[in-house]
Amino acid sequence: MSQLRYGEDTRMRYLLLVSHGTFAPGLHSVLDMLVGKREDILSCSLRDGEGADEYVAELEKVVEKIGADDEVIVMGDIIGGSPLTNALNVLAGRGLLAHTRAFGGVSLPMALTAAFDLQTDDPLALCEQALSEGQAAMREVELDLNEDEEEDL
Repeated sequence: MSQLRYGEDTRMRYLLLVSHGTFAPGLHSVLDMLVGKREDILSCSLRDGEGADEYVAELEKVVEKIGADDEVIVMGDIIGGSPLTNALNVLAGRGLLAHTRAFGGVSLPMALTAAFDLQTDDPLALCEQALSEGQAAMREVELDLNEDEEEDL
């Protein structure tokens, strides 16, 4: 993984969500609800029955607004999965890999943390915080199944 450089005033940082199925667009929709619709949050998914060539063509359209000096945080559903692998290949083909950080196993807390502070002056801290939030959010919910207090659930 490359190190993101500290931003210049003209440099934009993008959050790119990629996945199998409708996970990335669904996550993008939730982020739109929670942080507002933003031009710096993008998503693309490999839909059921779609080939890699179709996905790559759609992904190239999604990322065409990303400039040569911009930074990208890519969050995919599965490390090594074709959506994330192809996204990294597309970014590499555009010369953006040196300005990219990539994560697999994206969750809403992770993406939300990244979205809230995406244009920070400290992108490395942002990536660390997003990863930490994603890890911390994963735990079992303890259920109180006391029959006398069913209404409290």
